[in-house]
Amino acid sequence: MNNGHLPLLLGFLLSLTACCTCDEENVAIGKIADQSSMYGNYGPYRAIDGYLYRDFSRGSCCMTDEEMRPWWRVDLFNVHNISSVVVANRWDCCSERLSGAEIRIGNSLVDNGNSNPLCAQIPSNPPGNILTYSCPGMLGRYVSISLNRTGILTLCEVEVYGQVDQQDVCENPLLMTDPFRNVDYYYYDFPSFPLCDYPYGGRWVRFSGIVGDVIPETCAGTCCAGSSYFAYLGFAHPQLGEGIKKGIARIRSLQYCVVQDVQGMQVLACPGGYYVYRLPYLPCPVTFGVRHRNCTSTSCGPNAECTSYGGCVCILGYEYPVNVLPTPESFCYDVDECAPNPCGARTDCYNTVGSFYCLCMEGYISSTGVNWVSGTTVCQSTEEYLASLTLPEGQSPEMYFLDQMTKDLEDNPDLVLTEKKVTDIVTMILAIIANMKPKDGDSEIANVVLNILEGLVSALVDPTSLEDKQVIQTNVTAPAIDINLVSLKGDAETPAMLAMGNMMTINLAAVAKNNNGSASAVLMSIDGMEKFMSSSFFESENITEMYSDIITATLPKTRHKELPEPVKFTMHHKKETFQAGLVTCVYWKINGTETHWSEEGCTVSYSNENHTVCSCTHLSTFALLLQTGGQNNEEDDPLLEMVDLFCMCVGLTFLALAILTFLLCTWNPKVNNTARLHLSICLFLGHLLFLVGVSRTENAVVCAVIAGLLHFIFLAGFVWMLLETVQLFLLVRSLTKVKVIQKEGLRPLYLLLIGYGAPMVVVGVSAAVFSGGYGSKDTCWLKQEKNFNWSFIGPVVAILTLNLVSFGVIIWSLQPTLANMKSNVSQSKDTRLIIFKIVAQFFVLGCAWILGFFQSSPFLKYLFIILNSQQGTFIFIVHCLLNKEVRKEYRRWFSCLCRKEGPSGDSATKDTVNDASQPTKDMDKADHHHR
Repeated sequence: MNNGHLPLLLGFLLSLTACCTCDEENVAIGKIADQSSMYGNYGPYRAIDGYLYRDFSRGSCCMTDEEMRPWWRVDLFNVHNISSVVVANRWDCCSERLSGAEIRIGNSLVDNGNSNPLCAQIPSNPPGNILTYSCPGMLGRYVSISLNRTGILTLCEVEVYGQVDQQDVCENPLLMTDPFRNVDYYYYDFPSFPLCDYPYGGRWVRFSGIVGDVIPETCAGTCCAGSSYFAYLGFAHPQLGEGIKKGIARIRSLQYCVVQDVQGMQVLACPGGYYVYRLPYLPCPVTFGVRHRNCTSTSCGPNAECTSYGGCVCILGYEYPVNVLPTPESFCYDVDECAPNPCGARTDCYNTVGSFYCLCMEGYISSTGVNWVSGTTVCQSTEEYLASLTLPEGQSPEMYFLDQMTKDLEDNPDLVLTEKKVTDIVTMILAIIANMKPKDGDSEIANVVLNILEGLVSALVDPTSLEDKQVIQTNVTAPAIDINLVSLKGDAETPAMLAMGNMMTINLAAVAKNNNGSASAVLMSIDGMEKFMSSSFFESENITEMYSDIITATLPKTRHKELPEPVKFTMHHKKETFQAGLVTCVYWKINGTETHWSEEGCTVSYSNENHTVCSCTHLSTFALLLQTGGQNNEEDDPLLEMVDLFCMCVGLTFLALAILTFLLCTWNPKVNNTARLHLSICLFLGHLLFLVGVSRTENAVVCAVIAGLLHFIFLAGFVWMLLETVQLFLLVRSLTKVKVIQKEGLRPLYLLLIGYGAPMVVVGVSAAVFSGGYGSKDTCWLKQEKNFNWSFIGPVVAILTLNLVSFGVIIWSLQPTLANMKSNVSQSKDTRLIIFKIVAQFFVLGCAWILGFFQSSPFLKYLFIILNSQQGTFIFIVHCLLNKEVRKEYRRWFSCLCRKEGPSGDSATKDTVNDASQPTKDMDKADHHHR
């Protein structure tokens, strides 16, 4: 034998020995390799190509450039328990290049894997030598070979023996979700057909998603999972704990169940209840088929259903996508059923998800009513349709049409319509009734249309729509239509329901509890109904007008319609400008043949110049009515405005005279004028500011200041009225005890603190709580928003109540005192004077302000204006003009003005009333001493 062939023979024998003694699989075959650099085209994959050619010229070796610390590495895809590594050195030359190389195994890529644990170091290796390096118990995903010096790294073959780590395989498989792998996916018209799974050979994979989760064990299903052939398992799946099960994969075609068997299939049952597969190297074009182990309604995604074998097929109205593969989210896409124009002439076809529907074009009516019968229904113009009707005697075509529509809806209680169809039908109905003129007091048209509308919105409710959702909200909007539908399941929160700016607040979850856990509510507003449901249907002596849109609220397809709690409606006013009057919440009550607006079960919870909140114990059709009395409003009554202006000027004049009198006259020391002086000042300033400033709304800041000042001044005026009442009560108490009359009442300082301190506190707190409550776009006064006007009304009501009660007590207390008085003058004359002073005192104490709460008739309005504006006049008459000391002072003033000599004013002002035998003097005495 030629000695030159001896190394070759020895190397061949060693290679056979190395391969034959390995019981485990070479796990490096088919994996991905990398190296630090590449000499020529001798790339890293050549070292794991499965060929043991060590002659470099055969092209089966890899080699790097000469560099510092060259390296080579293979990625095993998963962590393996490595038992040994086999390295084949080249034999044609340069075998010393491999000397000192290090074999490392681990999971890190730091320093290109060269920081992983060391398995072995390759010593001097003879040319062509194949050596096995044992690495028992070493775990790792990466196996690397490197030199710790400058050199060239050449490897002719590297074999890695070991077993995959089962835990890592279960936790880190390659996840495959391609829908085309499903066993029932048969489509092949896409650019990349046929597909092939050869690149996944040797990989551990897991199938998940709508494609399925297991490879079938039989030939069932439709061919061929995105390719010309598909593969399935040739053995049963293992049980959990059995470990890795090995066997064959079988390839099937459309005609034959077994075309070829492929070795190398491995399966592992994982703790999570799923399987992972190590795929063999399948020939092309073959892909693995996949099915669902357990079918549910969502297994195959939307628009598809799961078959008994775990395949996925499209539901009716859907199909596989054309020219593209399905996505991991969905197998199937909607079919455009409208493409062949199935509806006919004068129609519009609407493609929906999984279906389609037909509607007549605008201006045309379906010959079969709300139901569309394919092949039967034709569309006619409104005029043609109405003219073709066979009418009962005495009935108009329009009314007959409405009756037929009502019958159609009643005959189809389970009808479900689309938003577009409901919109078109409602629009058509509004066009038909637009030319109808209702007779006075005739509500038939309104009742029929309301029935139709309720039937149509009921058809919007799809009972199956809540299967996978808690809340569904549907809006139907058109120029004259606004419908808001909410369907709810369980205890979900009811969203806000709006229709043309009006809002309904309802606890729909509470209604659902009495209806098997689900319920629906509708709020709708339709323009054009006002002429059929006018305010004339409300029985009232006052003038009434519609103050809001007409809205309808129902519980469609809900069996038990009882409301556990009242429903609130926030309804916007139609008129932007504020109108005085009574705002009333009403509903459309149908009682047999009688129909009218009724307040029953509805109350006003809150109202301001913009909107009103109604609370109702039932659902129906609702509206706001404004009652404005028997004639036009105050703002439209010029005579009322003239009377108001004249009376206000007269009152201001006498208030000014009273103020001057209280300030300039010299009074008896026992007289305390503090209360009436400041009452007069507050009334004068309040009426004057109200007269000139209440309408100054041009500047919002100025308007708010005016409103705040009016709030304070008028509140102070009412507090001074209360203090005046208290002063009078204390005086009367002294008279009833028949004691020497002294100066009674609180000290002036205390009176001032109370008179201005109390209103200051009220105004301060009110402004702090709601600073935006002063002034509006219409008037410089308190807004009704958030009930802010009650910061004035509340204290006023309390003071007026106290004054009325106190006035009654005072009169009752004076009765025995006056009865015991002796008189030296005419009894009848004194009686008339006493009665006048008592009546005048009633107005002085502000009791006439109570008329402001009763403004339902013009008479009460005029009476309030006259009496309220003349409070200063009564103050001047009672406390100035009827006081003889003041009259003497007036005469002295006039005599001075006329340059005439008269009695000394000093003696007049120093006179006291001591004669208690005359009732008139006693009233004067009472009048003086309570000051």
